[in-house]
Amino acid sequence: MLSLTIIKEYFDQPLIDLHEEKQNADYEGHTFSINHQTYRSRLGKKTPKKKGYFVAFWEKNPANQNQAFDFEASPDNLLIVIKDENNIGFFNFPKSVLEQKKILRTKTQPGKMAIRLYPIWETSLNPTAQKTQNWQVPYFTNLSKETTHL
Repeated sequence: MLSLTIIKEYFDQPLIDLHEEKQNADYEGHTFSINHQTYRSRLGKKTPKKKGYFVAFWEKNPANQNQAFDFEASPDNLLIVIKDENNIGFFNFPKSVLEQKKILRTKTQPGKMAIRLYPIWETSLNPTAQKTQNWQVPYFTNLSKETTHL
């Protein structure tokens, strides 16, 4: 899986307790630990008609309906890998940021089951996308020149 290859190369550490999240297999969904930090990972997908990359992350509730991941039960970080031709990188969002941005479900917010991502190479964005990129970029690591053999 492309996302795990990029993660393993960057961190150069074994992925402990690696588990596939089958409900999000289209996005290479996994959970694992590295250096006592827990992660949920995904591969963002380029969309043909809209700038940016799309990623889904959800679970089933007891009624078998899709819902956003719960803040309390979530890993420490959400790691989203982006690979687009020669551009490679990842977003590493702490769960506190995901709560602040109302992405994780809490008692007072329903959360989101998907988001759009805008790495640094996405330019000429509309104002809403630019605002989203502004909060996302501090959590982005650009590997474009470091992992060109992938």
